[in-house]
Amino acid sequence: MAITRRTALKQLGGVSAAIVAFPALSQQGWPNKPIRYIVPFAPGGSTDILGRIAAERLTPVLGQPVVVENKAGQGGSIGAAELAKAAPDGYTIGGGTISSHAINASLYSKLSYDPATSFAPITMYATQPNVLLVHPSVPAQSLADLIKLLKASPDKYSFGSAGSGTSQHISGELFKSMAGVQMQHIPYKGSGPMMTDLLGGNLTVAVDNIATAIPHMKAGKLRPLAVTTSRRSQAAPDVPTFAEQGLTGYELSSWQAVFAPAGTPQPIIDRLYSEISKYLKTPEIQKRFADMGLDPSGMPPQELAALVKSDVQRLGKVVRDSGAKAD
Repeated sequence: MAITRRTALKQLGGVSAAIVAFPALSQQGWPNKPIRYIVPFAPGGSTDILGRIAAERLTPVLGQPVVVENKAGQGGSIGAAELAKAAPDGYTIGGGTISSHAINASLYSKLSYDPATSFAPITMYATQPNVLLVHPSVPAQSLADLIKLLKASPDKYSFGSAGSGTSQHISGELFKSMAGVQMQHIPYKGSGPMMTDLLGGNLTVAVDNIATAIPHMKAGKLRPLAVTTSRRSQAAPDVPTFAEQGLTGYELSSWQAVFAPAGTPQPIIDRLYSEISKYLKTPEIQKRFADMGLDPSGMPPQELAALVKSDVQRLGKVVRDSGAKAD
């Protein structure tokens, strides 16, 4: 009888240890404390706005506050690194972009995280096209016209971007590579000063995100020639894509997504994906996104993981060929 009792106690002890060791098997207790949301950029930008929308929408349905913390610097790398090293317990999540989770892998020679393996993707919020713009003084009404001009006068035109290594810069380099044209890249310290020069005619070609460009496009002050996404943007449906105009396969979506640290239990990832995808479909959020020039996504975790891996490789070649470095 004593042996049977000892055996039973031993078995019960094993069950208890398993419950302690594998809390992910039962997620009924999550969350039972506030969740930290890391935004890897400064307040006010698209990544910050989307993080605050997530906090606003997730707090009531999860029953715990979602607290936004901005950890800006190095193209999103500082905040992404902090997210990567956080405990994978569902209490730290964070925003990520094509810069922090794809371009930076090649732009920085020393990165403390691997975009493809250091995170558990949750979902993509939205994509935002960049747009190729010309000053009205440029005699090009289409992408084909601009390519013809650039090939005829390879040293005459330069293109501006919001800075070296930005998605705008890489969009321009991808265009140059696929079209077989030459333009010197002029990096600015943000879209603001670049747009000032473009509107003034000191710069005649540029790539910028569509949200910044739309007011000037609508006013007729700048001429849009192509958007960088694989399909036209809801924010500017009359502007054709690069692919539509002969550059088959050209695609660069400046995407916004949300991640958790690698190893976060799958039931938590699934719950967060479910709740976020629900609010992305609401008319109110879709209108807010449209006003920002964003196209809602809701991409499942496994598709986002595949996209990150693909973009790291694809855009890495573009970064290397351009010679861009940010160390």
